[in-house]
Amino acid sequence: MKSDFLLAFNQICSDRGLSREIVLEALEMALVSAYRRNADISATQNITASIDLETGKPQVFVEKLVVEKATDPDQEISLNAARRISPNIQVGDAIMVDSTPKDFGRIAAQSAKQIILQRIREAERDAQYTRYVQQEGEIVHGTVHSVTSQAVILHIDGTEATLPRNQQVPGERYNLHQRLRAYVLEVRKTSRGPQITVSRSHKNMLRRLLELEVPEIFNGTVEIKAITREAGSRSKVAVAARQAGVDPVGACVGMRGVRIQSIVNELGGEKIDVIEWDADPATFIAKALSPAKVLGTRLDDDPIEGRTASVVVPDDQLSLAIGRAGQNARLAAKLTGWRIDIQSVTEAATESLRMVNEDPEVLPALGTAAELLPQVAGILRRHEQDRLSYNAEELLVLRQVIDAVQGYFASIRSAERERARADEMARRAAIAAAENERRAAIAAAHAQIPDEAYSISLTDLDLSSRVLNHLTNAEIQNVGDILERLAEGDEGLLKLDGFGPRSLAEVQECIDALALVTETEETEDVPTVQEVAVEAEAPIEAEPEVDGESLDETSTAIPTITLVEEEAEPEAATPVVEAPTTAESEITEPEQELPAPIEPEELTTAVEEVSAQEPDETAAHDEPAVPLAEPEGLDLELAVDEDDDLLNLREPSSSKKRQRRRELVFDENTGQLVARRQRKGSRRSHEWDDFID
Repeated sequence: MKSDFLLAFNQICSDRGLSREIVLEALEMALVSAYRRNADISATQNITASIDLETGKPQVFVEKLVVEKATDPDQEISLNAARRISPNIQVGDAIMVDSTPKDFGRIAAQSAKQIILQRIREAERDAQYTRYVQQEGEIVHGTVHSVTSQAVILHIDGTEATLPRNQQVPGERYNLHQRLRAYVLEVRKTSRGPQITVSRSHKNMLRRLLELEVPEIFNGTVEIKAITREAGSRSKVAVAARQAGVDPVGACVGMRGVRIQSIVNELGGEKIDVIEWDADPATFIAKALSPAKVLGTRLDDDPIEGRTASVVVPDDQLSLAIGRAGQNARLAAKLTGWRIDIQSVTEAATESLRMVNEDPEVLPALGTAAELLPQVAGILRRHEQDRLSYNAEELLVLRQVIDAVQGYFASIRSAERERARADEMARRAAIAAAENERRAAIAAAHAQIPDEAYSISLTDLDLSSRVLNHLTNAEIQNVGDILERLAEGDEGLLKLDGFGPRSLAEVQECIDALALVTETEETEDVPTVQEVAVEAEAPIEAEPEVDGESLDETSTAIPTITLVEEEAEPEAATPVVEAPTTAESEITEPEQELPAPIEPEELTTAVEEVSAQEPDETAAHDEPAVPLAEPEGLDLELAVDEDDDLLNLREPSSSKKRQRRRELVFDENTGQLVARRQRKGSRRSHEWDDFID
């Protein structure tokens, strides 16, 4: 006789639809959890539980460490007690000890009740998810549980499925407790169980219904090649027989349309067109436009514009081929994968005659069809006057002319595409050749980079911190890396983040300052340092000095000027020295050298004497100007101001306009020559005050 525990156990398994192993595992885990809570056992200690299905008696085993003398009974066991369980046990080994409490059945029933229920619910959710995830893409039966504006809830074998609004058939109404077939679209695992989404508008639902209703499709004798569907309105199915002697369309329709009618009733009266698939695209497109009859089909496979099929139908079949709101043509295009242009035979023939009249080269290429052009014109004229339909003979003539003209222009378009394809291939080849040449040039430039450039760090260059940071961020570590970038051109550095023309110029200036010699430059004649020095010193007669020191651009001392013997050209604006009357006797001969540098005290005395005397303008103008040799690197020229009779230094001018002059005076406080300027003392005053810069 079976125990009450075993009866309850079996009832839970049957009601929940779970296996015995899953329920038993849930019970054992609940017992372990209840024992840990009551005995306050550490979560790291190994504990197992077992249940005898015949008697329903639970047992709990705790892993303990074998020691000589146990000090912690919860985690340790003495060697003598352990050997009563296992005679070969040794000190330091672990052993599973039966630690089932005497009243564990009552304690487990109270403490593990919620745990057992939770484990069973989780196992039930996992079982449902595993079951329905395998049914994705299949048809399921359900009962309408609730209807809302957003979705319909179906009850399916103990769980719920959602039929969203966008997956419903337009115009279809659902009632409570209504039996429905639905296509399992998606199954997702959530904390509340599997979330099942079903559909009644998916095209694969029609495929599954055909497999259920047509045995030939289910066993593979008839194959479904393509399906396109507008749910609730119309669908097209292309089928093909995989066994000789089998009519695929007849097998799907059934005797007197019984098979297809049951599917139509299931889908709420949706029209279904079953079409025989053909390997020839032109034939397949003509069949896809059924129930309309097609006179001719011209295919144009353009790699840019796509695949286009030009279809010609009789005038009375044009509306049937297009369908209501273009539905028939749209479904045929989706079924075949071709873009379909539909023309009536009158429109196509008229366009063909117009193309022949506009292009004189078409007529010689038509061949025998050119002889039918007058007959075609007469047929079109009679049709327009009498408003009668074409007979079979007239349709044949019109079709021959239309096919000939469209074939000619199709060949022209094909030739143009071939030329365009050839031009494109040539362009790509030229681009590839240019890229290879560029890479070869870059590789040659890399080969010319000296090895010593890779040993020069960026910190050795006189770069600003901004440019140095940009180079470091680009993982450029040395001068060799910079030269590799420059081998690609200026864009090698300009493409770096934050790098511009100024940064590029700074880097190039620092690289040029290193004077690195590449492998090609070593073979060229490079002037030595002595030759460069001789060439640099050749045009200079004497270097201006002040008190034995060379004069730089910032110095305020007066330079000693050496006169040059060559004459000044009248066209050139040569800087001259117009000496005052008191200094005429000192500059008489071109070969005379200037006196020694003048001390500041002597210059002040000379300036005061010159200022006290009136200059002889006649003598000054009659005296010829003596050209002076201008030292290199000096941007000032020496002249005598005719108005103030003072010795001035001014910047050289390339034009004949009068330049702004700076007057030099001796500052007694600093003991140096300084420039005297004028400034306006106050906004209210119109007088100018002298100040010393």
